[in-house]
Amino acid sequence: MRKAVTAAISALVIGTTVSATPATAGSLGRFEVSGVDGDDMLKMRAGPGTGFIVLLGLPNGTVLQVHECQQTGGTRWCEVSLDQARRVRGHVSWAYLRKLR
Repeated sequence: MRKAVTAAISALVIGTTVSATPATAGSLGRFEVSGVDGDDMLKMRAGPGTGFIVLLGLPNGTVLQVHECQQTGGTRWCEVSLDQARRVRGHVSWAYLRKLR
């Protein structure tokens, strides 16, 4: 049930564009979501911290463009966009990203 709800929310957000700002040329490169436990998902948030709303749940293997990162408290947060939907942007924890070659 949880996966179905997350998938429905993801489809809704992707279909309605999270941000009107297109991805810029400045990027740290392509990264893949990695290390998320079991049937859980990495939370893409509206800002760099757990106090921001969750925009999407990203499963392991999701490819992202990383635009910039910043340290907030004990966590490094990165502004990212979906590789296949560059206008969909948010923030994720750096700890769950793996650089693609």
